[in-house]
Amino acid sequence: MSFDPIDSPEQERAWLERLPKVELHLHLEGAIPLAALWQLIQKYGGDPSTPDRQALALKFTYTDFPHFIDTWVWKNQFLREYEDFTSVAEAVAQDLAAQNIRYIEVSFSPADFRRFGLEPQALTEAIREGLDRVPGIQVALVADLVRDFGPETASLVLEKMNEVRDLGVIGVGIGGSEQLVPPEVFEGVYERARELGFRTTAHAGEVCGPESVWGVIRSLRTDRIGHATTAREDETLVDYLAQHAIPLELCPVSNLRTGAIGSIEEHPARIYFERGIPICINTDDPALFGTSLADEYSLLRRHLGFTRDDIRKVILQAIDVSWLPDERKFRLMEEFLADPGWTEL
Repeated sequence: MSFDPIDSPEQERAWLERLPKVELHLHLEGAIPLAALWQLIQKYGGDPSTPDRQALALKFTYTDFPHFIDTWVWKNQFLREYEDFTSVAEAVAQDLAAQNIRYIEVSFSPADFRRFGLEPQALTEAIREGLDRVPGIQVALVADLVRDFGPETASLVLEKMNEVRDLGVIGVGIGGSEQLVPPEVFEGVYERARELGFRTTAHAGEVCGPESVWGVIRSLRTDRIGHATTAREDETLVDYLAQHAIPLELCPVSNLRTGAIGSIEEHPARIYFERGIPICINTDDPALFGTSLADEYSLLRRHLGFTRDDIRKVILQAIDVSWLPDERKFRLMEEFLADPGWTEL
């Protein structure tokens, strides 16, 4: 493992913030800035568990992954109208632009909001309206089919997403309670998604063992896999991921906050990187985990021995494994390589 000098925290942070970046594993509902979420809570009459902004911030501390899911569901009760999604999409896009994140593939979960009578197509339109209010970034949409609702609901949402793909819906995934619903039951849904021309990803190996990752590989045959933290427990699986160059969407701080790993030093990002597995680094739910993309890269630098050149390589890998057309990938790489923040030593 090689190291290069790390500047003062202030200099290091400034460099990481100046770097042009991309993000491929980001949930819209988990990226809502706390100020915007607080406004929504007040709009709907407040909540006894969050009497003030400080209490809201403390709400996002978790005992384990199921506790995180419960908190996620609690937070979503304050997204009840289409205009809520327009406003939070704009707030999220502004936050991403301020971080110099140039291209993002953002997941959203239409099925979570059926309880409020929100139709997936109109909800997608509302999100796109908010995103388009912010210049300087490109945001593609990925529909999280949410494994908790089962394959029938996933199939229904998939067909509705096909009706609004012109709004920039380029792919689908499954998040949610991995420990309750295995990936294999979605095999038919993913086959249909490929028939429709959607790109695919899935959460696996986040809180379940390597068998969950194998299930995604064998049954869902996804383009990328989200998390895959536990894949390191199966050397044969790590070999397979490397041999077949299966891209992994890694989210170190998320895994730390939900208890999927005990310390950042335990995260397998370095192992995967050295084995040649294409990795990208992401924030998952930055507002709920108190992180940013610069924070994630800083942890790689300080705790996992990533050099500045390593960070640059990971960012270029993220562009390469994105679902952009090849021509756009090439142009984005050229933009990054020519950026003043990219060439700093």
